[in-house]
Amino acid sequence: MEELSPAEIAAFVLLDIAVIMIAARLFGRAARAIRQPAVVGEIVAGIALGPSLLGALPGELDETLFPPDVRPYLYILAQLGLILFMFIVGLELDVALIRGRERVAGAISLSSVVLPFALGFGLTLILHPLHDEVDGQPVSLLALGLFVGVAMSITAFPVLARILGDRGMHRTPAGVLALACAAFDDILAWTLLAFVVAVAKGGSPFEVVQIVGLTAVFAAAMFLGVKPLLRRLVKWHESAGRLTPDVLAVVLIGVLLSSYATDKIGIHSIFGAFIFGAIMPREGAAALTRDILERLEQVSVLLLLPVFFVIAGLGTNVGGLGFGGIWQLGLVLLVAIGGKFVGAFAGARALGVPTRQASVIGVLMNTRGLTELVILQIGRDLGVLDGELFTMLVVMALVTTAMTEPLLRLVYPDRVLKRDIEAAERAALGIPDSYQVLTVVEEDPAVAARLIEVGCDLTGSETPAGLVVDRLVAAPRTRLELGSGLLPDLAAMAGAVDELKQLVPVATARGVACTVMSRFSSAPWEDLASQADVVDADVVLVPEGWSGPMPATLSRTLVTVRLGAPDDRSARPVVVTADGSPDGRTALRLALHVSIQRSAPVLVVDGSGGGRGGRRVSGAVEQLRKAGFDVRLVNRVEAAAADAAVIVVPRGDATAVAGLSFATVLTVQAGQVDADQDLTEALGKLSLERNVRPPVA
Repeated sequence: MEELSPAEIAAFVLLDIAVIMIAARLFGRAARAIRQPAVVGEIVAGIALGPSLLGALPGELDETLFPPDVRPYLYILAQLGLILFMFIVGLELDVALIRGRERVAGAISLSSVVLPFALGFGLTLILHPLHDEVDGQPVSLLALGLFVGVAMSITAFPVLARILGDRGMHRTPAGVLALACAAFDDILAWTLLAFVVAVAKGGSPFEVVQIVGLTAVFAAAMFLGVKPLLRRLVKWHESAGRLTPDVLAVVLIGVLLSSYATDKIGIHSIFGAFIFGAIMPREGAAALTRDILERLEQVSVLLLLPVFFVIAGLGTNVGGLGFGGIWQLGLVLLVAIGGKFVGAFAGARALGVPTRQASVIGVLMNTRGLTELVILQIGRDLGVLDGELFTMLVVMALVTTAMTEPLLRLVYPDRVLKRDIEAAERAALGIPDSYQVLTVVEEDPAVAARLIEVGCDLTGSETPAGLVVDRLVAAPRTRLELGSGLLPDLAAMAGAVDELKQLVPVATARGVACTVMSRFSSAPWEDLASQADVVDADVVLVPEGWSGPMPATLSRTLVTVRLGAPDDRSARPVVVTADGSPDGRTALRLALHVSIQRSAPVLVVDGSGGGRGGRRVSGAVEQLRKAGFDVRLVNRVEAAAADAAVIVVPRGDATAVAGLSFATVLTVQAGQVDADQDLTEALGKLSLERNVRPPVA
């Protein structure tokens, strides 16, 4: 191809930018339409404009649209976009996210970096013989191993934050912890990358030490010398009431000079931009930060970053991988996804984070996005990554980012997220998240009082806790032709409410707040479900045989009680049949509630039949014993001879009550909330709450 004149190069640059912007907007919109971050579509657009798609068509269209003479100018624009992006990353990195969570977030982040880094370095032992040369220059095992390790360890904080914001997860405990972990991960990963770049660029140990030392001096000067001066920007912004050109000029000049300094030190210009963003004022600077982000993101996101995606895409040739590249790509994906997930999940579980939250963190920390491409481009510029390995790692970045949203919906379903958001909103408003037991009582006052006692037992140590005493009165079967019949009906309802109010002292004497409700009903189970939703009941307690057969499904946990012989509430044991099913897990939790209220030991019968379920039950018993509960594992014969006061069984386990006809039997059918909780999470909460409200004798 003939050499282009400066005027022709300028014309091509304008054309290329227009094409790039069109492709980025179209692909970004398509990505959002399928619930993906826009950056996924923009990365795909960059790859599509390169040899992977456009270059695979007849006529070498990628070379025609992006001639070799034009690419250096596009590269400069891409670098400017990267510098602004890294400044934004540093600006949005708020250490306040970590404050109060330093130990947990730090440990999880460290685990989520160390394991994938080690696995990535180990993978290099396999890949290095196949990628030990770039443009005729040898690549050392150490340099390649360090770069692959960092590539496996990174998390894209901006993309993660956007995913959390789109789903509203930033208001949930899992989302807040994930943000803190990602912020810590960002600090750790960029520090590690700076060291890796120093090692890759340093020709000798002395040069590496020199680069690291100069970087440390530069960072200290920025944080101790420049950061206090930047506080004046807040005053200038407040006095003007807007982001003036002078204030923006100061910021941009600082970003560019800082980037130049780190480039001359020998790491990379992006580190200077990141550090300058990190030292920007935070206190009282919310309006300034927002104005800067709005101004720079328009230029960076719309114009410059799409150019960077194309520069990366021009070096990516997915079609050229071949069979040898496919198995290597499989190993890369296995190490990247498995290492990051297992590292974050194991670190979270080791600190007692519930399984679901740990899974959410593991999935989110796998988000790599644009941040991964930044690292890969640095490796490519330094001559550490060849074209084939660069392509594999770009595909890995795309896959790990695209899989986050669907996997997140799998481990954190919308119904669970909705409940967590509502709980967070109630907590923010100061509304207590009360544990409610809706108890349906009979007309016989003595039986009703005993049912209320059972309802109080089911509150365990939950606080605040409440009991709602309910009676559904049969609706009149016929309508009168003359007269309304309203007065007798109202009298019957008033009488039912008065009878229920006389039972309230039974609950209040146990230290449980109690309210009453009653209504006419022609469809008892449907009306009961409606009432349970109104009071947001955690457990619905009904007497055995109430209004016909138990329904197959109910959104709330349903406990059916068969009252046994009256007892003096002495510390006779509570027997429970537990297994790995939702009903079995909930039965164990409610049995512990009863034991707390009765100050009684718990005898656990393994109803799983051994195997994995049996190991879960025995593990749960051990967990409870360590938490201070008087609980032990027994067989059915021992349970039958235990003179139990209360037996708790999952729905369908009729054999558990054989020989125990004098005990009160609670049959448990788990609702959706309890079904969504795993055993460790449910018992972990119980262990923490055990001493909140002492048992009432």
